[in-house]
Amino acid sequence: KPHKKSARITGDVMGKYHPHGDFSIYEAMVRMAQWWSYRYMLVDGHGNFGSMDGDGAAAQRYTEARMSKIALEMLRDINKNTVDFVDNYDANEREPL
Repeated sequence: KPHKKSARITGDVMGKYHPHGDFSIYEAMVRMAQWWSYRYMLVDGHGNFGSMDGDGAAAQRYTEARMSKIALEMLRDINKNTVDFVDNYDANEREPL
């Protein structure tokens, strides 16, 4: 799949699952795109996602992201009753428990 603007991704997550602000969502996504933060990168990022020297990531309007291959593999069987789901905060979506 092609990369999408990070602002679009954080907006979708905030609207569907986490209505408490976009900063924490974007920061989590940035860490998942940094090879030095996680053993396996779960986000394939394009743009400035920071540096090991402590430089911060660019604003979400300047970066793009998609799920990495290993993240897609982790979710491959999510619809095969391997994970319990519950309603989200406003009961319009379902999310893993």
